Order: sequence, then C-alpha cells, then structure tokens
Amino acid sequence: MGFIFYILAGFISGMLGGMGMGGGTVLIPALTIIFGVEQHVAQATNLIAFLPMAAFSLKVHKQKGNLQTEGVWWIVIPAVLTSIAGGLAAALLPAAVLKKLFGAFLVALAIKGAVGLKFPAKK
Repeated sequence: MGFIFYILAGFISGMLGGMGMGGGTVLIPALTIIFGVEQHVAQATNLIAFLPMAAFSLKVHKQKGNLQTEGVWWIVIPAVLTSIAGGLAAALLPAAVLKKLFGAFLVALAIKGAVGLKFPAKK
C-alpha cells in the first residue's frame, strides 16, 4: 500500500518539475517526513529523479518554441560549478543541518510566493 504514496509523490513532483517549478519542493519533504528517508538519500533521489523529468520537459518546451539558447552558457557554466560545490557541501554536512537548510529554503519560497500574491480590489 505504501508504494501508492511513493507513486503519488513521484507524480506530483513530476508535474511540478515538468512545469519548471521544482519537484523537489514536494519530493524531498514527502520522502523525509512521510516515508522517513534520510535527508541525504532524499536529496540524492530528487537529483536522480530530476534527470528524466528535465530531459522530457526540455524536449516538450523545445517543440513548443519556448527554448531560448542565446547566452545560455552564462547560466549553465556557473550553475554546474555551484552544483558541484553544493553537492560536495551536502555530502559533508550532517543530515540535521541539511534538513534545516532545506526547511529555510522552503520558508523563503513561501514568503516570496506570499509577497508576490495579488489580491483583487474590494468593491
């Protein structure tokens, strides 16, 4: 029965990841909180799950003409370098610290989202 929840978590994170919103914001908390997976394992699982999601999403967005490649290396090169640094740092940090950092990241995302909300004017 538990596999159904794994499939549901994968489905939701895949939908968000495919839309470019970060499926890890669902997958990592689901794995750690609901399934009791250790933080390092959850983050690594998210990274490996991201690869096919990103490849498929890239194909779809390219077919729809949403892909702009001009100047992409100015984004890709620093992203790869900081990903390497972040991966090494995550491997060295204790799971408790990773949980707190990821929690702070999610809180920051929530605040950013809340600040960006636009409420309709009252009549």
